[in-house]
Amino acid sequence: MTETTKVTVRVPATSANLGPGFDTLGLALGLYDEVEASLFTPDDPATTAVEIAVSGEGTGELDQGEGHLIVRTMRTTFERMGLPQPRGIRLNCLNRIPHSRGLGSSSAAICAGVLAARALAGTPYLGDRSDRSDFDDLGDLSDEGVFALATEIEGHPDNVAPCLAGGLTIAWTDRSNAPHMLKLVPHADIRPMAIVPRQRLSTEVARGLLPESVPHADASANAGRAALLVAALTARPERELLLAATEDRLHQDYRAPAMPRTADLVQRLRGIGVPAVVSGAGPTVLAFSTMDTQDLIAPEVGTDWLIQPLDVETRGARVVSPETR
Repeated sequence: MTETTKVTVRVPATSANLGPGFDTLGLALGLYDEVEASLFTPDDPATTAVEIAVSGEGTGELDQGEGHLIVRTMRTTFERMGLPQPRGIRLNCLNRIPHSRGLGSSSAAICAGVLAARALAGTPYLGDRSDRSDFDDLGDLSDEGVFALATEIEGHPDNVAPCLAGGLTIAWTDRSNAPHMLKLVPHADIRPMAIVPRQRLSTEVARGLLPESVPHADASANAGRAALLVAALTARPERELLLAATEDRLHQDYRAPAMPRTADLVQRLRGIGVPAVVSGAGPTVLAFSTMDTQDLIAPEVGTDWLIQPLDVETRGARVVSPETR
């Protein structure tokens, strides 16, 4: 059995929405999954094989074959690049991002799969070179193509954008439904804190609680708050400004019945002046800690949540070498 050179992709957790920025704003966080990927030729020429080892989050729970999200994403990427499918895919996944908690674990897996496939493109394990005269002429997948494909697989660009680019991102789609993003650099004083519960919540369940329409006044209020939040996160990270900027009327209250403890914690933290929101679709709470609020958070949270102070990840997903991890 022969094997390609291994590639390792490092992908960050993300928090989307950030309160008023529903399906638009996202922040990359300093919590990472690492995926080591390689291609191989099984000894039996008549078979295909997938070998997956998982440690950390999802151990013993995730699909160990073709149904694994990273494997499916890699195969979609090879197909999109016009490459033949490899007969063997081997993954070694170190998962640190909590699953189904609103921290972008699915987006991280998708971004890892696209980047791993792109990094492995051009190896002879994707087909017999002697039978493919055009092998060296196959087109590369640009960074824009990576973003578009990852968005297509995930369904929404707001988690994919910060995962790939890092920092604070604004994502949108144009009239042809093509995704776009703008990366901004958050102020150095921004201190996100993920408050992670034990229970999980699927994005589909949370999204299913949203109404088909909202009052014009609520939409207007969120538009103003989202603009204010971009300014607060990049230029003036003051507690009062962040508190006002993270107010939401479009999605958090509608989703509260699916995560009452999360909704209660967000309300209590905001009641004592801590800028707090539901992270993504929940149930994790994301708080922006400042010097005058950091000591207020723990007493409100209690002992059955994991409080995890995190840095803002500024570089985004990337293929890494052992020296750069």
